[in-house]
Amino acid sequence: MARRPLPRILSSGSASITRSREIARTAADSATDVLHPLITVVRGLRLLAVSGRQKWVATPKERRGPKLFLGAACVLVVALVPYGPILALITVMGAAAWKGRERTPVRTGPDESETARLRSLYEALVPYFSTADDPDPLFAHGGDWTKAFDGYAFDQDGRLTSLRISYPAYFTDGEAAARSRIEQLLHTKSGRSREYHFGWDEEANRLVMTVLDALPTTIAAQRFVAAP
Repeated sequence: MARRPLPRILSSGSASITRSREIARTAADSATDVLHPLITVVRGLRLLAVSGRQKWVATPKERRGPKLFLGAACVLVVALVPYGPILALITVMGAAAWKGRERTPVRTGPDESETARLRSLYEALVPYFSTADDPDPLFAHGGDWTKAFDGYAFDQDGRLTSLRISYPAYFTDGEAAARSRIEQLLHTKSGRSREYHFGWDEEANRLVMTVLDALPTTIAAQRFVAAP
């Protein structure tokens, strides 16, 4: 059974609603762009007010009187100086704009991909740094990798550039074969195309892995001529 076409009134009404939404969205974006400096200044004024109030509350009561008198004296001097109020207003607006600017949030930990890489590396080290007789293993499947990895760093591509590992005291770090297995695993999991340095601290049961800088390619191999 063929479908009946929608009435023209409904079709035109839907088109007008869609057009109205697009116009409203465009107007909202334009208003946000135009009012962005004002929003920044207002945010900065609010932050300055909060900061001033916190400092005032933290000031001892016996020191509030002299500070209030000093502030009033500064306001009087600014009012008497030529162009003082205008310069003071410009200074306050500039401080508010600087205080209210949008800042890039500071990273406090690894992102999702870096966390997944660290967790995968932790799981790969479990068979080497754990035993069935350990009642409180530092390395265990599904365990907390943050207890074993004291420090780490990544490059812009999300690859490890340094890693500090704490391992249990019963690990045979004095044997070259055991250390070689760990180094080979870390080399494989962190990237084969780079050179690594492994620093073993047997007294503190710590291993520090760092990526070595690539050798310069500006100096080519020199051809040596042997005497006939």
